[in-house]
Amino acid sequence: MVTVSSWLRSPCPALVVDAVGAVHGMNDAARTLFPDQVLPPDWRHGESVHVAERSYAAHRVDNEDGSVTWWLLDETDLLLERDRAALLARMSSELMTSLNPERCMNVVAELAAEHLADEAVVIAPPSGNGHPITRCLRGGTPTYELQRVDVEEVVGLSEALRGFPPVPSRWIDPAAAPGWLAQDVVSIVVTPLPGHGVPAGALILIRRDKQFTEAEEAFARLFASRAGVAISAASLFTQQASITERLTRSLLPPALHRYEHVELAGRYRASGDTERVGGDFYDVHALPDDQLFVLFGDVCGKGLDAAVQTGRVRTAVHALLQVVTDHDQVLHALNQALLTTDESRFITTVVGTISPEAGGLRVRLTSGGHLPPLVVRTNGEVEAARNKGTLVGILPKILTETDEVVLAPGDSLLLYTDGITEAHGGPLGDEEFGEDRLRRALTACGGMPAEALVEHVHMLASQWVGGGEHDDMAVVAITAPRRRPS
Repeated sequence: MVTVSSWLRSPCPALVVDAVGAVHGMNDAARTLFPDQVLPPDWRHGESVHVAERSYAAHRVDNEDGSVTWWLLDETDLLLERDRAALLARMSSELMTSLNPERCMNVVAELAAEHLADEAVVIAPPSGNGHPITRCLRGGTPTYELQRVDVEEVVGLSEALRGFPPVPSRWIDPAAAPGWLAQDVVSIVVTPLPGHGVPAGALILIRRDKQFTEAEEAFARLFASRAGVAISAASLFTQQASITERLTRSLLPPALHRYEHVELAGRYRASGDTERVGGDFYDVHALPDDQLFVLFGDVCGKGLDAAVQTGRVRTAVHALLQVVTDHDQVLHALNQALLTTDESRFITTVVGTISPEAGGLRVRLTSGGHLPPLVVRTNGEVEAARNKGTLVGILPKILTETDEVVLAPGDSLLLYTDGITEAHGGPLGDEEFGEDRLRRALTACGGMPAEALVEHVHMLASQWVGGGEHDDMAVVAITAPRRRPS
């Protein structure tokens, strides 16, 4: 049972309203809250009452004599924490909308300026010629720049950039803030942005009208912890994307062009519409006496694993050509190299040496189990090279067969993978494109430049498969120019 004295000494403000609605009693806490005369309260049970910048929940208790006691329960801190939790959730959602580090820094600065300070500055660790810095005024637009600054001029900034705990704002003299940071400052908060294993940078909050409270600094650290994770994730994603792009570029076939005596052109299409690399490959190496060494082939399988094997093949052949250019020796050495790496990834390949000859070209071809190249004459005649061989990278010894093809001016030699001839499509979607259809199409390509020839073959195969599934496709044309460039 609550006694009169305990009621009066309760830290919770309480007012007693008699039966006619007049306030005739308050405890000490209520008198402190309402120092002046209090009009009869017009409250409803459970509603929030705002007094002296604080929020109270009004609770009504009916007494036996007809009077009512109103208890005011302070809920300011509870509401503040609830609002901050909702704000953090919304901030986290906005922070994770971008995987671009610059955009992420802009979002962090904008959110911090809007909800935590008059101005926010986000500084990332040094990169190249300075620190990436984003600034934002409340209600303004973030600005991003790479700037050379002395982080030692701001107390706690160099430590924050190394991931050490923040320095309390009361330890930072606003008057000592350097000109590159801000002017007319009343209070500064410097807090680290923790990332994935390494610091993502530092957040500087600036106020020009009042000091930061300890609760505000604690909330700023909580925000910074989430912002740091977002910036770090964006930086990690960008770094991995850059590495992937570089590795992918190294696995793609090279861009072919016209040499002094030879026209070369190639087209490549991976099996997956969202993939850039696959198991088909080609490469060209310059040899002495204006000769060119051409490597062309297909790795068993497709996708990234097959693309990795194409990289091994191209690298191995590039190294072998520094000491030997004989076709048989190159293919036998390549066979041994593949047997020691991955026996499940055998290849079919054809290598060729192109030599200028009397206004045309002589091409020496050696096959390692690949489809015979097709010769397209200027009059539209199509013939296959006479060379065969065994697969490379599956047996201890391989058999190879070499043929020589002479190309007159305007003639072309077409190298292609089975992704062209085995492409399924057509009217019903289940018919192979086939070598016969390819040969018939090439009869209309006599005298075509190398670029036009490979584009035509690639277009025919792509139209044949339509939107259906297909294997990797690669095609290379070697053409003897009609006239030698001056």
